[in-house]
Amino acid sequence: MQAEIITIGDEILIGQILDTNSKWIAEELNKIGISVYQITSIQDDSEHILKALKEAQSNATIVIITGGLGPTKDDITKHTLAEYFNSPLELNESIVEQIKQLFAKSNYPFSELNRQQALVPTKCTPLQNNYGTAPGMWFEEDEKIVISLPGVPNEMKGLMQEEVLPKIQKKYTLPFIIHQTVLTYGMGESVVAEKIEDWEDALPSYIKLAYLPAYGKLRLRLSAKGSNKQVLEKSLKDEISKLQTIIGSIIIGLHESETIESAVGELLIQNNCTVSTAESCTGGAIAKRLTAIAGASAYFVGSIISYSEKIKTQELNVSKDLIKRHSVVSAEVAEAMAVGIQKKYQTNYAISTTGNAGPTTDKTDKTVGVVFIAIATPTGVFSKEFFFGKPRQKVIERTSNKALEMLRKEIIENS
Repeated sequence: MQAEIITIGDEILIGQILDTNSKWIAEELNKIGISVYQITSIQDDSEHILKALKEAQSNATIVIITGGLGPTKDDITKHTLAEYFNSPLELNESIVEQIKQLFAKSNYPFSELNRQQALVPTKCTPLQNNYGTAPGMWFEEDEKIVISLPGVPNEMKGLMQEEVLPKIQKKYTLPFIIHQTVLTYGMGESVVAEKIEDWEDALPSYIKLAYLPAYGKLRLRLSAKGSNKQVLEKSLKDEISKLQTIIGSIIIGLHESETIESAVGELLIQNNCTVSTAESCTGGAIAKRLTAIAGASAYFVGSIISYSEKIKTQELNVSKDLIKRHSVVSAEVAEAMAVGIQKKYQTNYAISTTGNAGPTTDKTDKTVGVVFIAIATPTGVFSKEFFFGKPRQKVIERTSNKALEMLRKEIIENS
């Protein structure tokens, strides 16, 4: 069973608003076993709507349209659907009454413009909108379904949850679709793909694998589809166990909500350890991520954003001579920063970062994208040099990821 989603609105196409409706609808359809074949955003134009609708019906059994329903002249979806289904508009008195009651509750006057929203094509089944004045519309023709919903998010969601999803589930016997995400850090997509190639080739036909890379991390999403939920769940569990034996060292967690910083936090709590950070090129990004986790006060002590040379020397006790000999972007300075913050805040572990995030090199001999990360541990300190390229935000994000990844490894090895 496949569906297609069409969002209507010039405001989406000019970038004025994000199309969050499609994302939400796709997630809800997936939960009940319906795959989304395609998502299309189109302009408020009758010809464009007719073309998109015809194509969507050739692709999918269910087409869901959002947007273009309202009392104003630019809301043309209803009129276009009436044309498409050769179905004249007719005033629905029950919708008129529902709109009047809604307005009465809010002490708003009911006008002729609002009455127009009760005009619906004769071939549709109106869907009661308890959150606004524009009703949803359900069309069935040639074993295909077309559903039209308002574009206002809370109205669309209300209609989906109260009307659309229950009707679809009642009409069809749907399969189960189960997703399992494996979050990894520290290994590139191509390297991971090579390591798990044999495992991937041996996956059951009903399990699909997707690679979802981002800066410094890779999500592996397993999707299982079938009629027996228990079989799907067991198969996913078995396959992930096999995956653990191949790349277990880089697997951080098995849930979308899990992050490298939450994994580090759990390890610090388990080992009754604390951490501090001294950040230059990352400007507090690592501390921000660590403290975004609820309960971080149990292990995160504090941070110094030592952006200038003055702060490095005054607050972290990095010697001026060391900076003069090696420059602020160096392994030696990174290690001195990590030890400085570790001693200052009396923590078990410490992270430091120094580098050129760009766009300039700040009078150092290192190119933009070069970063040094140091980790101070209970037994010593070490650093590594990286080249993260451009642009600036990429350097900051990749540095933060790598620093947390390095810290995680050290905590595990010292446990």
